[in-house]
Amino acid sequence: MIQALLPAIIPAITDIIGRFLPEDAQKRADAEREITARLTEHLAKVDLAQIEVNKVEAGHTSIFVSGWRPFIGWTCGVSLAWVYVAEPVMSFALAQLGYFTPLPTLDMSQMMPVLMGLLGLGGLRSWEKVKQVARR
Repeated sequence: MIQALLPAIIPAITDIIGRFLPEDAQKRADAEREITARLTEHLAKVDLAQIEVNKVEAGHTSIFVSGWRPFIGWTCGVSLAWVYVAEPVMSFALAQLGYFTPLPTLDMSQMMPVLMGLLGLGGLRSWEKVKQVARR
């Protein structure tokens, strides 16, 4: 995940470290490549460690350990369905029957960032494609 930000943070890192890099352009470029390679390698290790944690969590027998991600997903899905499908249909149906009772509403401004994050719609993937650094 952080690797998507790598092209954005490398210039800042090399600018700061650049004060200590050699003045020779070739040596400086080599040092910057080495910094980028090491940072990329480190971030890849962090991602792999997180994947291993996710595997252990998913394989756990306790629903409280393995089920929190699906729970959040289902909660967001049910909330989205209520706000955009069930509540409007039920309000219409109740109004047709003469019941003008307000139904509970949900504040989706709190839920949408969670849902977008779960769906991977945070914009980083699009940013990767625009910058042409996407792997697929």
